Amino acid sequence: MLKMTCVTTLAWIFLLPAQFARSAQPDDEVARAVRAEMAKQHIPGLALLVSRNGIPIRAQGFGLASLELNVPVKPETVFQSGSIGKQFTATAVMLLVEEGKIGLDDPLSKYFDSGPSWWDKVTIRELLSHTAGFTDYPKDFDLRKDYSEEELLKIAGAIPPAYPPGTSWAYSNMGYVTLGILIHKVSGQYFGDFLQERVFKTLGMSTTRIISEADIIPNRAAGYVLKNGQVKNQEWVSPSANSTADGSLYFTILDLVKWDAALYTEKVLKDSSKREMWTVTALTDGKPNRAQYGYGWFVESQNGHRVVQHDGRWQGFSTQISRYVDDGLTVVVLANQGYCDPHLIADEVAAVYLAKRTGK
Repeated sequence: MLKMTCVTTLAWIFLLPAQFARSAQPDDEVARAVRAEMAKQHIPGLALLVSRNGIPIRAQGFGLASLELNVPVKPETVFQSGSIGKQFTATAVMLLVEEGKIGLDDPLSKYFDSGPSWWDKVTIRELLSHTAGFTDYPKDFDLRKDYSEEELLKIAGAIPPAYPPGTSWAYSNMGYVTLGILIHKVSGQYFGDFLQERVFKTLGMSTTRIISEADIIPNRAAGYVLKNGQVKNQEWVSPSANSTADGSLYFTILDLVKWDAALYTEKVLKDSSKREMWTVTALTDGKPNRAQYGYGWFVESQNGHRVVQHDGRWQGFSTQISRYVDDGLTVVVLANQGYCDPHLIADEVAAVYLAKRTGK
């Protein structure tokens, strides 16, 4: 991968809002494809980012951030992250690994000795890669109730393992909720505060933060869901359900430009840590897990191109980030419709730019 100097990358990033405000966005093949998918999938609003080697070449809003107020989406529009947030949780864990405060092969019981006995066999590596035997939220979990970290940990511990740790793969939000509590215990900081200090402030990601529906958030998009063919407002959930480490962030494509640029450098994580995150985790039998998952990222090959990616879906929002690491291409799609497929849109956009290879 090509690496841009920090000065060059930052200059582009700071100029980005003004740059895209001054010039009309193109109505080209990409824009037409995006609008067609938005109409097909009933997406009210969408923000699109395309960058090459950490430098943005397209940051464009489509449709409406708020149907009720008739406010258009722009690059500054704030969306919820959904499970894209897991890569930031994994980053926080890897920062603590780099500092020697967490070991990837440590048993979970080392940090939570009051957990069930089977946590003796669960490693931090397995939690990061969804291979720990953890499952998702239980069916009786009340999203309208506030839970303390202690209560969330007790709920996680009461769920029996879906399989012996390390022997299979199953996507687990509860696993990442537990990692957030682990970050708090080891660092002494709530995981959102840890990320704010160690990642977001470091990179100048000024709009990225934990979700709060009570706070005044400039440029915040409304989230929508599709029910019986009609667009409806998202359903309310409790503050604690919107502040766990499985994906509870606000951000913009302008902040994700900075995140993408940082991943070409060691400004946050060492290259060795990123390589580990972007390597498919092996099961105890030595074979790669069936989902091709690393730590907070899916690691895949699409039409001969190596891509690390993740999608998200939560509370009326759907998101996708796809990094074609050998091509230096990143595509981000943020949409305010909870049942759409931003991955499909990202793939279509990426195909256009991969065919071009260089330029806009």
